[in-house]
Amino acid sequence: MGRIFTEQFAFSSGDSVVVIGLGRFGGAVAQSLMRLGHDVMGIDTREDLVQIWGDRLTHAVQADSTNENVMLQLGVADFSHAIVGIGSDLAASLMTLMVLTELGIKDIWVKAMTPEHGQIAQRIGAHHVIYPEADMGARVAHLITGRMMDFIEFEDGFAIAKINAPAETHNRTLAEAHVRTRFGVTVVGVKRANEDFQHALPETTIRSADLLIVSGPTKKIEMFAAGGKKRKAT
Repeated sequence: MGRIFTEQFAFSSGDSVVVIGLGRFGGAVAQSLMRLGHDVMGIDTREDLVQIWGDRLTHAVQADSTNENVMLQLGVADFSHAIVGIGSDLAASLMTLMVLTELGIKDIWVKAMTPEHGQIAQRIGAHHVIYPEADMGARVAHLITGRMMDFIEFEDGFAIAKINAPAETHNRTLAEAHVRTRFGVTVVGVKRANEDFQHALPETTIRSADLLIVSGPTKKIEMFAAGGKKRKAT
């Protein structure tokens, strides 16, 4: 999960992050961010979760994140980024967001369970809203259909994906296939079996077994990838 934040909005190495709510989502994000070299403070009202994460994070504190004075005492105002992973308690999530906004945190992420939750969070001051269940559902659907081998979608409808080379590109150079003009996507790179990854150039010839790294609007990538789905033999 931590990869989402690093890939999409490029936290600088060593940035400090406070993760509020150490449940399944918050804990996974906090652990991943630690692994990526960030200092992470985890905050939760549950003592058992704080004990679990106490030895895994830079700091883990049992505290009420809806109390501005408590958050000030913990030094939360000094953090570069804040992630609110509270999902089951809407009031606590939004009150925590209000506190973070009052403290002047410049980059606030909020986990939302519903579109309404997300809309309110954005109005209050969230810079980014995450819908982990919906996002994961879309990712898994793409993988199950076999159209994409990996898939990262950004919040503005842009995506990067690893796909099987569609039939329209086989034994043609990218210039000959006119991928960008015909499909509205960009082939960033090509991975061939037993060969190193290579950046895609107009003169790059695509073979049927190649894997392509493509970028572009999500729906256009989906349409382009549909032609690259490997069919089962009948």
